[in-house]
Amino acid sequence: MAKPAPHTGLKRLRNRYRMVVMNEDTYEEVVKFKLSRWSVYALLSAIFLIMVGITAALITFSPLKYYLPGAGYGDAKQVNELKQLKIRADSIENVLQQNQQYMNNIQQILQGKMIPKDTTVLKVKKNKKNKF
Repeated sequence: MAKPAPHTGLKRLRNRYRMVVMNEDTYEEVVKFKLSRWSVYALLSAIFLIMVGITAALITFSPLKYYLPGAGYGDAKQVNELKQLKIRADSIENVLQQNQQYMNNIQQILQGKMIPKDTTVLKVKKNKKNKF
């Protein structure tokens, strides 16, 4: 059994490859590149870092940071206003649910599906022991 040569992984990273872009109709070489796996890795890493840098700069140096909720750039006044608006929206939602339930009950009564019980007529037994 043959032992693998040491550092074959590093050698594979440094092996040169040729990438050719050809015109399909005429088989003419349009562009050709000499690449290695290491150069492709370095190029993709550089592009990734540049994109991350541009995104971070865009968020940091533009008004976009105020629209990110977790960034912590909003001032206390805006936070308090948002809390008040949330409380107000919740209370409006509760009132809307209560009104909807009321309207459903009225519709059921008018359709005869639900007859309200009359509680005004009550029979009360009087005790003979008590005079009042």
